[in-house]
Amino acid sequence: MADSSKTTDIATRCIHAGDTVDPATGAVMPPIVTSSIYRVAEFGEPMPHAYSRASNPTRDALERCVAELEGGTRGVAYAAGMAATAGVLDLLPAGAHVVAPLDLYGGSLRLFQEVRTRTAGLEFTFVDFCDLEAVAGAVRPDTGLVWIETPSNPLLKIVDIAAVAAIARSPDTLVAVDNTFATPCLQRPLEMGCDISMHSTTKYLGGHSDVIGGLNVVADPELGKQLVSLRSAVGSVPGPFDAYLVLRGVKTLALRMERHEQNTQSVAEWLQAQSAVARVYFPGLAADPGHALAKRQMSGFGGMLAFELRGEVAAFMNALEVFTVAESLGGVESLAGHPASMSHSNIPAQTRRDMGIADNLVRLSIGIEHVDDLIADLGAALAAAG
Repeated sequence: MADSSKTTDIATRCIHAGDTVDPATGAVMPPIVTSSIYRVAEFGEPMPHAYSRASNPTRDALERCVAELEGGTRGVAYAAGMAATAGVLDLLPAGAHVVAPLDLYGGSLRLFQEVRTRTAGLEFTFVDFCDLEAVAGAVRPDTGLVWIETPSNPLLKIVDIAAVAAIARSPDTLVAVDNTFATPCLQRPLEMGCDISMHSTTKYLGGHSDVIGGLNVVADPELGKQLVSLRSAVGSVPGPFDAYLVLRGVKTLALRMERHEQNTQSVAEWLQAQSAVARVYFPGLAADPGHALAKRQMSGFGGMLAFELRGEVAAFMNALEVFTVAESLGGVESLAGHPASMSHSNIPAQTRRDMGIADNLVRLSIGIEHVDDLIADLGAALAAAG
């Protein structure tokens, strides 16, 4: 199938994007090519594949698919979402300056502060990206990267992607967006002026909690070549079976995202009406600070929400039966997490409070179960929490 990004709906593109049918056999799903090496047909002639650390047919199919969904020129898959984030940092020279949001996934923050400041001398400035003046004030002549996360993890803040990209626009400054929460179904940062859209494919793209992976999509093909070269040098590639699992997940992405969003909207509205809940964070609520912006730059509000619990967190978590208490997000099953002790546990308590992450904050990844069962489970757990 030819590039359909301008002519068909996202649901159709999730199934057909990237022309992933195997040309040799006509197999609708590409074969899982496990070979690490490829025979040279004619000595001295270029080959499409030579060594699977550099390229692999199964991985290539996934990369083509997601690149088309994002409206990019090249996809580059990695062994994990954190490897994809690290791949973006690998583009920077030692000592470069990076601007990043205060409200940030804990794993990214750890990579930034505990690893790359030490190993590459990168300098990070963290600001509230909802304050465009603060972003403009943080960007310097030597800023090599502006890193955006929207919706943010775990407070679901919405950042004006196009405005930040305009502020940072410079030949020497890259703008990258962690698009994991939104997925290409709801948000396409490259179309808003960004250079890189990053995904933890472990989450919604894979969608079934059975694979670890990451992926960067770029607007500029030359930038894509740089990422591929750096990935090959570092060796942070996913195996062919992992690439296959993510590609299989993408086939149902649009369908799953519809159900995730419908369920999350209903759960958020219900939680907002509960006296046991102090505050709900979800851009789909009209009262949410990011609601108007999310309506403008997204095609939906996503499947994540967070809320502050008035009662005892441990009692609430232990009473859940339909929700699974676990790390991660974006799978078909509903998950409940406690950022202070799970996803953001490596961050000092005072820093978490400065970020707005309270000890009573609960993050929910709403799955595709029947919404009545989810609400009943939450109701029983709120009652148990007191």
